[in-house]
Amino acid sequence: MNALPSLYISHGSPMTALHPGKVGERLAALAPTLPRPKAIVIATAHWLAHAPTVGGSAQPETIHDFYGFPRELFEIRYPAPGAPAVAAKVMQLLERAELSPTLDAGHGLDHGAWVPLRLLYPQADIPVVPLSIQPNLGPAHQYAVGRALAPLREEGVLIIGSGSITHNLHDFRAGYSEEREAPYVRPFIGWVEQKLAAGDVDALLDYRRQAPFAERAHPTDEHFLPLYVALGAAGEHTNAQRIDAGVDLGFLAMDIYRFDTQEAAVTSQ
Repeated sequence: MNALPSLYISHGSPMTALHPGKVGERLAALAPTLPRPKAIVIATAHWLAHAPTVGGSAQPETIHDFYGFPRELFEIRYPAPGAPAVAAKVMQLLERAELSPTLDAGHGLDHGAWVPLRLLYPQADIPVVPLSIQPNLGPAHQYAVGRALAPLREEGVLIIGSGSITHNLHDFRAGYSEEREAPYVRPFIGWVEQKLAAGDVDALLDYRRQAPFAERAHPTDEHFLPLYVALGAAGEHTNAQRIDAGVDLGFLAMDIYRFDTQEAAVTSQ
């Protein structure tokens, strides 16, 4: 089969599960354009570890890793099966790349995984392997993780990074809204789109110094780092397609990116 693309998805707040909005529309429209995966590996901003940690559960639980939200949100389950054999292959590839992975046979799916997957594949019938990120190791490490996992795309595995293009929760109290966006959002997402379109990986890896308003857009790295897993998994010659899913609350940019190899992108036209 042709290699699957890799994806970066801005998953938004847990409330996205109840009020999907534009990102729900975009993911529902995206799913039919993808070959059906045999499994999904999803690197989520809500699973942090010092080393790449792979979820090996045969039936991962739905984790409600939040509080203070409506009761119906805690009643949602995403009962997708796990994929222990795919998890073992992920471990093998990461070990081959000398990235020192560990296996967690009991880890479930946090909201950074199940919220977007529920919008992309609501039937929950595709096996899922969650993957941690390492904010202490920075963008280059996450990119290396993605590069190591790139062969899985040839085997029908969809690799997803789940985070947020902008993520500054301090701005909940800043008075931003749908009518009044934070001034850093558009410059930052425009810079990211430009560098991805140009294939300027060096600039992207150095985003903290080079991107406009990087510290405002991401006071901490964890929601941006899954982008590098998806980008690395796409390989060296990448066509990056930005899918605009709006800006929630005036400061959470909900961009989705689809990464194809340039050869695959040309073939599909």
